[in-house]
Amino acid sequence: MRYRRLGPSGLLVSELCLGTMTFGGSEGMWGLIGQLNQSEADTLIGAAVAAGVNFIDTANVYAFGESERIVGQAVRNLGLNRDDLVIATKVMGVMGDGPNQRGASRAHIMAQARDSLKRLQMDHIDLYHIHGFDPLTPITETLEALDTLVRHGHVRYVGLSNWAAWQIVKAIGIAEARKLAPILSLQAYYTLVGRDLERDIVPMLKSEGLGLMVWSPLAGGFLSGKYSGGVADDDSRRAKFNFPPVDLARGDAVIAVLREVAAAKGVSVAQVALSWLLHQPHVTSVIIGAKHPEQLSENLKAVEVKLSAEDLSALDAASRLPAEYPGWMLERQGQYRAGFDA
Repeated sequence: MRYRRLGPSGLLVSELCLGTMTFGGSEGMWGLIGQLNQSEADTLIGAAVAAGVNFIDTANVYAFGESERIVGQAVRNLGLNRDDLVIATKVMGVMGDGPNQRGASRAHIMAQARDSLKRLQMDHIDLYHIHGFDPLTPITETLEALDTLVRHGHVRYVGLSNWAAWQIVKAIGIAEARKLAPILSLQAYYTLVGRDLERDIVPMLKSEGLGLMVWSPLAGGFLSGKYSGGVADDDSRRAKFNFPPVDLARGDAVIAVLREVAAAKGVSVAQVALSWLLHQPHVTSVIIGAKHPEQLSENLKAVEVKLSAEDLSALDAASRLPAEYPGWMLERQGQYRAGFDA
């Protein structure tokens, strides 16, 4: 396991992060995603930590708080050193029936941070993400609430998730101007069949120096190797919960190349898909989830898969985005400065 610096901070996180969305679900969407109990979660967390993972990601909305509770109890059950772990959680989603029990307002953030700490049985959250963009709450209010949590010691670092590039840059500017806690990271969807963030978000991340945490790196199981011709096994998660959306025509072309590369290397399709992400210089950590130890073990081995320049080129050719304006114009006009130092 290798460790990478999170954005412009001095915090080092493992290149694979254990996702806990499969913990604690019982009904509805969360039941479809995963129903792991405490004992099963203890086994997965123990195996991940033994493999060198120091980064664990959860959210208050995962199974309506049950995932956070299970993570916190697992740390105690396994006797893990809290200071050896980087625990990330998120806030914004619906946590009750009231109109203020959702969003990124100061009221909701402060209340949910308190509740998350109770469920986790911890005195601080290492990385606290705003789980999505709240169109109702001013960005300044959100950032000032996060800053309060950092100054009080309840949160150490802050980040965003599922925000557009312009929203992130606006938030960075506000935080810098008001000397608020800086934004260090973005948690976003990114896969070989979902490279949309390369248009605007990746250039922004490079410009601002933010870290990137990738969620759903196998596109909700689409890149697991269980799919053929856009059809999933009947018992797969994606057959029951079709998310994130995938262009099936392009997806099939990507899977065909993934299978060729995997066969040549004697590894799984999923391991190649994860390894491709780890080969992208703008990626800090890839969040991997699992429902059983064998699945986790296979995903952890992705760090051992080395892709050649030819492998990367073939995967890029099958998955690259079609050119769109202004991208093709920026590339064309940028050639006028080719050969000079940036």
